[in-house]
Amino acid sequence: MAHCEFLAWDSQFFGLRIARLTEPRLTSGSVASALRWCRANQIGCLYFLADSDDAETVRLAQVNAFQLVDIRLTLERRLGGGIASPAPAVRPFQAADAAGLRAIARVSHRDSRFYYDAQFARPQCDALYVAWIERSFGGWADAVLVAECDDAPAGYISCHLAPSRVGSIGLVAVAQEYRRRGLGRQLVAAALEYFGQNGMQQASVVTQGRNIGSQRIYQRCGFLAQSVQLWYHCWFKTDTPA
Repeated sequence: MAHCEFLAWDSQFFGLRIARLTEPRLTSGSVASALRWCRANQIGCLYFLADSDDAETVRLAQVNAFQLVDIRLTLERRLGGGIASPAPAVRPFQAADAAGLRAIARVSHRDSRFYYDAQFARPQCDALYVAWIERSFGGWADAVLVAECDDAPAGYISCHLAPSRVGSIGLVAVAQEYRRRGLGRQLVAAALEYFGQNGMQQASVVTQGRNIGSQRIYQRCGFLAQSVQLWYHCWFKTDTPA
């Protein structure tokens, strides 16, 4: 039997009932159970994060109309020596940065699975990342660090601390007009310094398989690939709102 979780926040945001499969592998029985559950609960979209190394899971996802929307790459590195010093222009978030960060978020995350899935309207996706950075600087993240250029926010990185002593990087973005200046690497260096100052022993980040630019930045900062997973969306015809 498959285990499905109703996602209240996503459902409210997108205006349709959204759920997620909580197991990383499928069997013929589990996928049938998941689809029955979704129809019984009037789910509009089911997210599924799959192990990439299980051929049967990939086959069952394909034959049951799951749409591959992203390759999820997790990278990690130990903290300690070899961390470049962040630039002085990278500093903690200030309330005056809010409008600038919203503007950057609205146009900076086009490699994500939501944009790749045409059934999510692009304005909704833009608004999703605005809401995400707002939640982050509103207290969901332990810190949001801001790169400043010309006395204005030019980029950001959100940082999360965990009892396991693994610091995780959330959202990262640099405004289009300030790219190719090394700000992405400086933001990552600032996040690593923040993690080290707060007792973390390891850093982790997730990025998209199609986002080669971000992967190169993390690799240059000492991160190595730890896992590769596959994001699927399965859509159902329903007229029932969230």
